[in-house]
Amino acid sequence: MSTRTMTEPAFLVLTALVDTPRHGYGIVQEVEKLSDGRVGLKIGTLYGVLDRLAADELVALDREEVEQGRLRRYYRLTESGARALEAEAARLAGNVESARRRLRARYAGGTA
Repeated sequence: MSTRTMTEPAFLVLTALVDTPRHGYGIVQEVEKLSDGRVGLKIGTLYGVLDRLAADELVALDREEVEQGRLRRYYRLTESGARALEAEAARLAGNVESARRRLRARYAGGTA
């Protein structure tokens, strides 16, 4: 990803595409599942995120299919996208560990 910070919706969209290409509604459903219902993407928001991710070459169009007279675009995670997702997951994990370490120290009566 460029110098922009990865947003939570972008992180979740990339995560939704790790295992298989998905079309828009499939991504929305997977993001909701991944976030335990906490994040519900609207279609307009989703396509804004997908456009930015595609511009950064983190996702790519996999294929287009017509189903019930409607065009479905399937997106896939690129290798750059997988690396960016891995880096962001490591960054977030580091933040979580720092917070947990400081909380343990607080509750133990020490300093962080």
